[in-house]
Amino acid sequence: MRPRRYGDAGQAFPIYITVVAGLLFLAFAYLAVGQAAANRNGAQTAADAAALAAALDTRDKLTDEWVANVLDPTKWQDIFDGEGVVFDGCGRAEQLAAQNDATADCAPTFGLPPGYEVDVETTKPVGDSIVPGTEDVHSKATATAVIEPLCEFELPGEDAGDDVLPQLTCDDTTWDLDPDDPTTLPEPEDLFDVHLAD
Repeated sequence: MRPRRYGDAGQAFPIYITVVAGLLFLAFAYLAVGQAAANRNGAQTAADAAALAAALDTRDKLTDEWVANVLDPTKWQDIFDGEGVVFDGCGRAEQLAAQNDATADCAPTFGLPPGYEVDVETTKPVGDSIVPGTEDVHSKATATAVIEPLCEFELPGEDAGDDVLPQLTCDDTTWDLDPDDPTTLPEPEDLFDVHLAD
């Protein structure tokens, strides 16, 4: 009769425990990385939305300024370049950031094209994880949105008369303007393109 061997089975158990513990550690580490990535993505989404909201708010004001001065084409180019209105869209940026669980630091950017730069910080931290210190870490992100004019025109000659308005060409669409017929006037999205800067 052969004696039974118990030693081999007993030696495998500590190896099994070590492997399982290593796998659990890796799983928690991947979870921590996922938490951080999700928080960072949320911050970038908040920054993008806030910058675009500020720029869209100002685009609409520039359009209103253009409509108010449609009979004076000498002012059009300045308006298309972002002049004539106060760049106060940061209030909208802060609202959008708050809706995305973040706080915003916003400032207009002047030049061609003008726009807004927004820095956000998430109000919710990354949270508890296997990585020490993440429970108090807040993700940050930055976005810049610009208001780019889409239109070109040529001022009429001196002999054309004061009541003749130039044709307005906006992104391959030509507008024959009649101020007495609002349907002939372009919409804000026809006059300006709002997008995130690269």
